[in-house]
This record gives sequence, structure tokens and C-alpha cells, in this order.
Amino acid sequence: MLSRYSRTEMKKVWSEENKYKIWLDIEIAVLKARAEIGEIPAEAAEKIEKEAEVDLKKIKEIEKKTRHDMIAFIEGISAPLGEESRFIHEGLTSSDIKDTARAVQMKEACELILADLEDLHKVLGKNALEYKDTIMVGRTHGVHAEPVTWGLKVLTWYEEIARQIKRFNDLMEIAAVGQISGAVGTFASIDPEVEERVCAVLGLKNAVVTSQILQRDRHADFVERLALTAASIEKFATEIRNLQRTDILEVEEGFRKGQKGSSAMPHKKNPIVCERLSGLARVVRGNVVPALENIALWHERDLTHSSVERIILPDSAILVDYMLVKFKEVMEELVVNEDNMQLNLEKTLGLTFSQRLMLALVDKGLRREEAYELAQRNAMKAWENKEDYRELIAADQEIRDYLTEEELDSIFDWQAYLKNIDRIFKRTNLLK
Repeated sequence: MLSRYSRTEMKKVWSEENKYKIWLDIEIAVLKARAEIGEIPAEAAEKIEKEAEVDLKKIKEIEKKTRHDMIAFIEGISAPLGEESRFIHEGLTSSDIKDTARAVQMKEACELILADLEDLHKVLGKNALEYKDTIMVGRTHGVHAEPVTWGLKVLTWYEEIARQIKRFNDLMEIAAVGQISGAVGTFASIDPEVEERVCAVLGLKNAVVTSQILQRDRHADFVERLALTAASIEKFATEIRNLQRTDILEVEEGFRKGQKGSSAMPHKKNPIVCERLSGLARVVRGNVVPALENIALWHERDLTHSSVERIILPDSAILVDYMLVKFKEVMEELVVNEDNMQLNLEKTLGLTFSQRLMLALVDKGLRREEAYELAQRNAMKAWENKEDYRELIAADQEIRDYLTEEELDSIFDWQAYLKNIDRIFKRTNLLK
């Protein structure tokens, strides 16, 4: 199912065709660097660059015999060339090509994820501004607390995505790193200057030190940041799922013409995309543990990380790319039921004003414990008897000894909760 929805660009990044193309690009970049420093004839590098091609079918046929993908690749591109082919892969080890290519792929994936994050960030910002003053009840422990606004709730998401953007920009410094250092990383068979030149051509930094491989904390960091983004999307999706419950129904996923919610119940409108995103986040998070376990390899290297990375790197990147695109669509089509927000706000018959009442009594000189008791005893009566809290307070003579009717009107005012909303928004770049 996902292949129909995932963006073509991300799938292309992790395709075999792209992998072998990058391998060839690296081999050619090595040859050109070696020619530039006078190690091999410039004509040889030029000829190989012009004539070398990746024949995926041929490489796969060779690999059946060699059971070694890099050797199959080298033989596949070398076969049609002349004597110049002897310079291909000279002084290199497989990981020089594979790890550097993987760094290119991670860099390309980061760039796509960053574009997705920026797109979602804009949509969240627009939604937050539009509903900046749309009052609704806030909930702690799932229970009515004090009012917030839908815009403020979305603003927290906007800021969280801003942090994810920063994380992926920082990740470029960690993941976009290559190596051309030879067997066990000593440069015994390749000049270190070649590495510097090759990485510069590829848009990578070169690693300061390697063993035979790039150290896998880099790759674990890549997966962890993808998982953090997936966790954020799940958090947002879970909030929408909760608020779409029939007994709340404050927001809803868009329901398109012709869409069906249930095979059995025609009335159903389910938050299916948000549920899907919550499920996929579990898969991405599950990839973090094997990424961390890939860090501890034997000596200069072993091969236990390789098979794992062939799954967790592309899968995690493709899934997060998909999740970001789909959640942006959810936010663009989201139905905000402001009337239900107001109805739900009033369900607890004014109990959300209990703190304002308590603080007003403290301002009149009561100790906090005394003020709390006066506010709570009426709150419990309102809960149990389903009575209006404002009316109970007005009838409580002990409280009325301290507060006038005008002061009670000021306490029981929804707009009082909005007085600093603009100030909060101005902390971001959304409101000037």
C-alpha cells in the first residue's frame, strides 16, 4: 500500500539504481582525484568517466557467482573498458565506496525530510494563526483543566517541528561524511588528499578518522532523529484522534466526497489517517534499537550492521517522508468544530474557573489553604449535583463576604484566559 503513496524522490534515493550510480560516481571521483595529484594518467580517468556504465542486470549475474556485491560491481563496469580499467578501485576497500555512498544517500534523504518539515511547518503556522483565539477547554489527565485555544495547541506543534528542522540541519554535520581511507582506515594504499578531494566533489565532509568503516553512531543518529520526528507526528495524530471522538468531536479529519468510514456502519467517519500514522510511528521507533546495536562491531569492522542497514535506513526514511506528507494533508483538510469546543467548555458548568476564584480569594487576604477549601467544596458540589459553579459561589455567603457580584463577573470570564495568547505567539516568528 505505501508504495502507491510514498513520494517518488525518497524511494529513488534508496533504489538499487541510485546506489550503483553513486558507487560509480565515487569510483570516478577517486580516479579524477588521483589524476589531479599525478598518480594515474588523466586520459585514463577521462576515458573511464566517459565510457563506464552501470548494467544492473549484468552486475546481478556476476554477483550470483562472486557472492560479493562490490566485486560484482567492479567487474561489471570494468568489462567493457580497456587496460585503463586496472585503475578502478585501486587501493580502496569496499567500505570506502559503500559507506561514502550511504552518506550521500543519508544526505539526500535529510534534504527531502527537511523539505517535508518546512512544508508542514508552514501549514501548522497558518492553522495556529487562524485559530489563535478559538477558545477550547484544556485537558490534563484527560480531565477538563482550564481553557486554551486551538491555535495555541497547534503553536506547540509548530515549535516542535521547528526543533525537528534544527535537528535535521544539525544531522547533516554528522551523517554527510565520507571516507576513502583504504583497508582498516590507515591510508596505506591511498593518499589522504584523494579522500578530501572526493568528499568535496560529493558535497560531503571527510571523516577525521575511520577504522575500515564510518562509525555507526552516525547512522544511529540518523535513525534516532527520524524516530523523533515520527514520535512528534504520532503525538499530533493522537491528539486529533482523541478530539475526534464522538463525545468530544472538536476536530475531525477531512471526509472526502465518496469516502466510506465503515463497511458495516454507514454513519462512521473515522480518523483513519491519524491512526495509520500512529501505527507507522511504532515501526520507525522499532528501528532505533537495531541502529544502536550496530554501533558495537568487532575490532575495525564486521558485517553484522550491513544487512540491518539495508532495511532500517530506507524503511525509516521512506516512512517518515510519507508520514510528514500525509500529516500535512490532514492539517490542510482538518475540520475545526468551534461550536463543539464551546459546548465542551461549558460541560463542567464553570468548574474551569476554580483557580481564578481561589487566587481572587488569596488576593483578598485569605491563606491559600483557606481559599482552596472554599473553592473546592463548591466544586465538588457542582461535580456531584451537576449544579452551576458560578451560582453555587454566588450563594456561598462565606465567599460573598470577600467578593462582590462585579468581581465574580470578572472571575467567571472566558476572555481572561486569552490575555497573554498574543504575547505567546510573539515569542515565535508568527506574530510581530
